[in-house]
Amino acid sequence: MTIRLANTDARRVFLATQGLSERAPAGKAGLLDLVTQLGFVQVDSIATVERAHHHILFARNPSYRREHLAALLESDGALFEHWTHDAAIIPTAFFPYWKHRFAQERATLATRWRSWHENGFEGYVDHVLERVRSEGRLMARHFEAEKRPPGGWWNWHPEKTALEYHWRTGALAIAAREGFQKVYDLTERVIPARHREPEIDPAAFLDWACTAALERLGFATHGEIAAFWDLVSPEQAKAWVEANRDRLEPVLITCADGRERASHAFAGAGAAFAALPAPPTRLRVLNPFDPALRDRNRAERLFGFSYRIEVFVPAPKRVYGYYVFPLLEGDRLIGRIDMKADRKAGTLEVRRLWLEPGLRATKGRLEALDAELARLGRFAGVERTVYLDGWRGA
Repeated sequence: MTIRLANTDARRVFLATQGLSERAPAGKAGLLDLVTQLGFVQVDSIATVERAHHHILFARNPSYRREHLAALLESDGALFEHWTHDAAIIPTAFFPYWKHRFAQERATLATRWRSWHENGFEGYVDHVLERVRSEGRLMARHFEAEKRPPGGWWNWHPEKTALEYHWRTGALAIAAREGFQKVYDLTERVIPARHREPEIDPAAFLDWACTAALERLGFATHGEIAAFWDLVSPEQAKAWVEANRDRLEPVLITCADGRERASHAFAGAGAAFAALPAPPTRLRVLNPFDPALRDRNRAERLFGFSYRIEVFVPAPKRVYGYYVFPLLEGDRLIGRIDMKADRKAGTLEVRRLWLEPGLRATKGRLEALDAELARLGRFAGVERTVYLDGWRGA
């Protein structure tokens, strides 16, 4: 039997699976439950208002405390940092499955990264690992022999490349961060022994990766299942769907443009979908790296909202701005806002607001935005919101 979801119902289901419909439980245990529900939380260094991982969690729980996340990562061993489609915070209970990621990385990175430092790459790899083994927690700066220009991976010194290689392939783990710089240590000194076992065979790994992705998406195509963790290929996800037809039901989603899209859900999902709550009607600022927006094409199909991060777009070619935040109102993405926290001045500077076509900047909507910006500003450590000249546009 095919489950049919109207567009409003599809949005309601997806927002609920993304933790945006009910306030997350408070406290450290509640935070771990939230990250487990989401599957991962992306880590990013940009702090235009607040770093991505903190903002993502705050959007779901206004009582979120940064120290709880630090404890879960650095002392409790309940979360760890590694790679999904990008650097992310992941429940350590999933660590055994990441051994397959480590193997994939070993098959590709040694060749690819050797080309950056062709002479003696293996020597750097061995030297760095031995120093961490004998000295304990180390940072990239502990290996720098000279000052190097700032920049991305193209300016990494050989030892930094070796540290990242060992992290990506599982020999090292991120034990902490200092000023957002990674502190590396041996994996066995960071990841609790109970989470390093058991060994997962390839079939069980594929089943977990696809099952866990579909649970967190609610409904999905095989391509969306594969893209969720970026652990398996679309071909593998398609084969999993075919092999698990008895566990799944077909779903027809009505997209924002009225077209229908075939997807999959677990058998019996119709009743579960109907019981999911609608999101609160209040207006919320989402982070550009929010997991609800990670799959840009899916977000556009469900919400009719085209969103791209323009950080790497040359300034003259940007449509909106360097780091522009989406606005969620109830179950609709209604616009975007360009703003920046000036911590020296204690202000949240609003540079520009764009609402989607057909939506008006009513008094009630602007009051709701002001209240949300005040909440976010307090979380980011500033006292007041300042609306700069021209923030409403022409």
